[in-house]
Amino acid sequence: MTAEVLKTPVVVAQASAPLHPLWEFWSHFKANFGAVAGLVVIVVLVLLALFADFVAPHSPILTNNAAFLKPPFWQQGGAIAYPLGTDAIGRDILSRLIHGARLSLLIGIAVVTLSVISGTVLGLVAGFFRGVIEISIMRLMDITLTLPSLLLAIVIVAILGPGLMNAMLAVAIVLLPHYVRIARAAVISEVSKDYVTAAKVAGAGRLRLMFKEVLPNCAAPLIVQATLGISTAILDAAALGFLGLGAQPPLPEWGTMLADAREFVLRAWWVVTLPGLAILVTVLAFNLLGDGLRDALDPKLKR
Repeated sequence: MTAEVLKTPVVVAQASAPLHPLWEFWSHFKANFGAVAGLVVIVVLVLLALFADFVAPHSPILTNNAAFLKPPFWQQGGAIAYPLGTDAIGRDILSRLIHGARLSLLIGIAVVTLSVISGTVLGLVAGFFRGVIEISIMRLMDITLTLPSLLLAIVIVAILGPGLMNAMLAVAIVLLPHYVRIARAAVISEVSKDYVTAAKVAGAGRLRLMFKEVLPNCAAPLIVQATLGISTAILDAAALGFLGLGAQPPLPEWGTMLADAREFVLRAWWVVTLPGLAILVTVLAFNLLGDGLRDALDPKLKR
């Protein structure tokens, strides 16, 4: 009997170690195929933007008098030297698209960074300082939201003057109310929790409560909104460029490329279609990435 007991295998139940937060996030994120595809597209665009000077076959502003409206290489009359054809003054479309990726990503990231920082600070102030300060900030944001975003951006650029920097500032102002509302709502839901009360009892000042205790716990919805905001910023900047209020020629901005190609839409499809496809793919990639981040960061949506 004793020998049989000794020979019986002993099974020790071991609790699986908890996953690292980054691994847990990635396991939920990669379950969304669209989000992974969007991330891949964005990584490719970032690499093209960083190494545009080496990847682009030609200068984005160099003209060729012998290659006006040359079609892509797979059409009759095309040449492999200009894979995606040329525009009305002989500039290489592929090179302008690659350098335009750098400009569009720079616009999107700069605009969203400015909007997130300003909106988060205003949202924290509105959430902590209730009363007149909160009412003033939120009513101003409500007034801004009642106006069509593109129309408001056009009005701001018309006041400041056309140009890339003024267009970026106008789009940042248009996006600002979304981050203010998200930050304020997150602050109101967090200030009543136990860790904030414990920090107050420990003697934490208001600035410490705002930026060290509450802000890190409000980051998830702001990150998701910022990812989606980049696509909105790229679209609005392209619309302003199309109207002649954003980036000015000869900058290879995708909206400006569309504006320059309007009169050739029936004669040379590539000068209009390819910049439009670049905007479509980029905006779609950021939207898919934002949806994936929302699913991975929100515990209620984790599958």
